[in-house]
Amino acid sequence: MSLITIFITPKGFDRDHIAMIQRNAIRSWKALGEDVDILLIGDDPGVEENAAALGVRHIKEVRRNASGTPMLDDIFRIARDHSDSPLLAYVNADIILKRDFVDVSRRICEQEKQFLLVGQRWDLDVREDLDFSGDWEDRFSRTYGSKLRRHPAGGSDYFVYPREIFTHIPEFAIGRSGWDNWMFYEARVKGWKLINCSRTINIIHQDHDYAHLPNGLPHYRQPESAENVKAAGGKRTIFTLLDCDYEMNEGMEIRRIPLNDKKKLLREMEIFPLVTLKSKFLGDAAFALFHPKKAYAEFRNRSRS
Repeated sequence: MSLITIFITPKGFDRDHIAMIQRNAIRSWKALGEDVDILLIGDDPGVEENAAALGVRHIKEVRRNASGTPMLDDIFRIARDHSDSPLLAYVNADIILKRDFVDVSRRICEQEKQFLLVGQRWDLDVREDLDFSGDWEDRFSRTYGSKLRRHPAGGSDYFVYPREIFTHIPEFAIGRSGWDNWMFYEARVKGWKLINCSRTINIIHQDHDYAHLPNGLPHYRQPESAENVKAAGGKRTIFTLLDCDYEMNEGMEIRRIPLNDKKKLLREMEIFPLVTLKSKFLGDAAFALFHPKKAYAEFRNRSRS
């Protein structure tokens, strides 16, 4: 039995660059060996053929919304129903994983029962098929190490969690904004440790454009993103890496993030009514207190609609 089942709904393989970076990503996951099981979900162009060529599992059928976008709750259900790994991991299909992904996940799984692992990424412009044979991580570091760019802290491109949690998920459209922020929010509200692994898990995101999305617009500018935020429960559920309450440090120790940083302290005060008191009304009041201009703008927009 594998430790982690990595599941994704990849983009279609009908565009050369997207196909290349997705194959690079999946080959890096396969290089992790028997610790991981890989499941591709969906029937976009080329997914079935590439799953077979890469030697990974594939489930074709997935529920879609009226716009034809796969639905996250069904994707997570399929992953749970078709795996027996103690950990499940949704990882974006353009992400290269290294051995630290498995090592850190195992370490935390041995210590904790309910948690969500998230973290920052490195960005890299990749224009060629990569070789993941042998001691590929050293070769990769020598070739590309100086070209990596640290992405600003915000969301996460991977979500690792025990299979017993996240069993109930709103009807989110995959590949649009909002759902990943809700994952952070849900972990905090449920009292699961939200662990920032940015210092111990080094993932590499391969640059790409947004031509695969309607009108070539980024995911956060898609109409379905607004629907996702609505399904999540509104803008107060937009949580980020700043909202993690734990981190794993370089010594592989899980520690509660201290509140000695002013920005972190103020944010914890702001979200206290949401995550501790479980009150959206008080959450709105706290938001208005900490962000009066934004709250007033939201009020005016609601009044006009």
